[in-house]
Amino acid sequence: MQVSFPGLGINLNIDRIAFEAFGVSLYWYGLIIALGFIVGIIVASAAAKKLGEDSDLVLDIALICGPVGVICARLYYVVFKWENYSGDLGAIFDFRSGGLAIYGGIIGAVIAAVVMSRIKKKSMLKVFDIGAVGLIVGQGIGRWGNFFNQEAFGSNTNLPWGMTSPAVKSYLQQIKAEGVNVNPDVTVHPTFLYESLWCFATLAVLFVIIYKFRKYDGQVFFAYGALYGLGRFWIEGLRTDSLMMGPFRVSQLVAFLFVAICGFLYFYFLKMKNGEQVNCVEIDIPETNAQTDDEKE
Repeated sequence: MQVSFPGLGINLNIDRIAFEAFGVSLYWYGLIIALGFIVGIIVASAAAKKLGEDSDLVLDIALICGPVGVICARLYYVVFKWENYSGDLGAIFDFRSGGLAIYGGIIGAVIAAVVMSRIKKKSMLKVFDIGAVGLIVGQGIGRWGNFFNQEAFGSNTNLPWGMTSPAVKSYLQQIKAEGVNVNPDVTVHPTFLYESLWCFATLAVLFVIIYKFRKYDGQVFFAYGALYGLGRFWIEGLRTDSLMMGPFRVSQLVAFLFVAICGFLYFYFLKMKNGEQVNCVEIDIPETNAQTDDEKE
């Protein structure tokens, strides 16, 4: 399949299948998701070291949160696209064709992290801080799986980096027939690229917070939720394949909640910490009996 960026004079020939092994086709989508998972563990391990935890904690949590997150991301997508699967339940398990909703993955990973932090008797919000950097880098890399699947693109644009391909044109023709105001002959926003770049910019901010400004457990995670949500709200508005709930884009609604809740918690606890009214352990779950950095000193 040829993917073109006419304004940049770039033409690429891509294949969804990376290679075949023992008669089984391995798709770029799955390989890129796996790469994002591995790099996410490496980056989270660096964050863990800075926050006084060892990499074994990251690996233990990743081995649980990763699979749970993928399953929940798939279930989330299937629920809001049930019309595509109700007639063929077996298609639900066809991950190679795409169809993972990141917010479903985040929700699943958070729930799994809560359980694991209790089992490991670790500060839940510190675990969230560590997981946030691994998650955002995994998201940034994983979006390139959408590129190879030629999905998650946006509406028409005349910007120089607009892209087109046979898959893009076919999809635009389909939704145009359904009444959507699009032009199959005009390039579209590469929204997968926008989100990937936004994720890596967010990663940079999170590491700045970790190394210079972190004052309480949960601060990095709250920054992650607010920043990612802010970018996703804007990017989702450009897309033509959003999961819908009536007239509303589901991801925009969830992104709005992430920005509102995480943004509020970020500044609320920061203000309280600066006023010396609370400390890390008071913000965290008391049942974990986790010690804060201040207590250890």
